[in-house]
Amino acid sequence: MKNLFVPLLVISLFLSQISVAVEEKLEVYGVEIPKSKILGETEVQLNGVALRKALGVIKVYVGAFYIEKPSNSVEEIIASRQVKHFYLYYLTEKATGKKVSRGFVKAIEKANSKDDIASQRENIDLYASWINVDMKPGSTSESIYHPGMGITLRINGQEKGTIADPGFAEVYFQYVLGDKADEKLKNAYLGLTTVDAD
Repeated sequence: MKNLFVPLLVISLFLSQISVAVEEKLEVYGVEIPKSKILGETEVQLNGVALRKALGVIKVYVGAFYIEKPSNSVEEIIASRQVKHFYLYYLTEKATGKKVSRGFVKAIEKANSKDDIASQRENIDLYASWINVDMKPGSTSESIYHPGMGITLRINGQEKGTIADPGFAEVYFQYVLGDKADEKLKNAYLGLTTVDAD
């Protein structure tokens, strides 16, 4: 009986570890979204998950927003000097580089004042050139903000560059989370709404 107890205990512990591992991820439209990530030496937590649609029916990407201290306050998130991370996983072949780049420029111009856009035009155009890549199902885009270092962009795991200007970070976060940002995406990233998980 003693010999049987030890294997059963081991199996029980193993199964409990598996359940914990499952709880640490979400699955949204087939995309696994970890509830936390390690970026460099900093752990960030999942704040919200969004689904970007085009024409109301085309699923473009699943997006996840991570931050050190989750919050649903736009002001707190934008003002805080925390590591912030946006992760996009593409679901369609229709997201051509031209569409992605032009869509970014149009949205960031809409979300910010003309003066702020004018002051950051060079950086906006540079970032837009980096994302001018045809995205296919499984392609990824990541923007990572480190306080004092700026925003780094990665496409499919490859680093495209870093924009250190804090002014660009300000217009970027207004574009994603500000008053004139896409309302559905913004609320999902803030954790105020949820995306149906498969």
